[in-house]
Amino acid sequence: MGQFSKRRRFERRKVRVRKRVQGTLNRPRLNVSRSNAHIYAQIIDDTLGRTLASASSLDPGLRSQLKSGSTREAAKAVGQLLAERAKVVHISTVVFDRGGRLYHGRVKALAEASRGGGLQF
Repeated sequence: MGQFSKRRRFERRKVRVRKRVQGTLNRPRLNVSRSNAHIYAQIIDDTLGRTLASASSLDPGLRSQLKSGSTREAAKAVGQLLAERAKVVHISTVVFDRGGRLYHGRVKALAEASRGGGLQF
């Protein structure tokens, strides 16, 4: 597996991504985090340290619709919900923070659904 463990490589990617990605009031950061069971997304203004909008597969409206919170379908639903909530607070442009995860699978599904819902990044 090489010199570094899987967790260590993840941590290195996370630091590398966050070094370059900074959210402002004009262009906040869309942060994606996931566990084995669920996926979470937040739109964050780093200058104020505030979360402007958030969605997850644990939201009551989504939870009743989804069979599982750990599928691509769940990620798509969370992306759509986040895009709708971003429109309510007048956010249309964000910078994407994949949080050290590879742009693949559930993270990619959430990003594409957010774009489909009207977010630009």
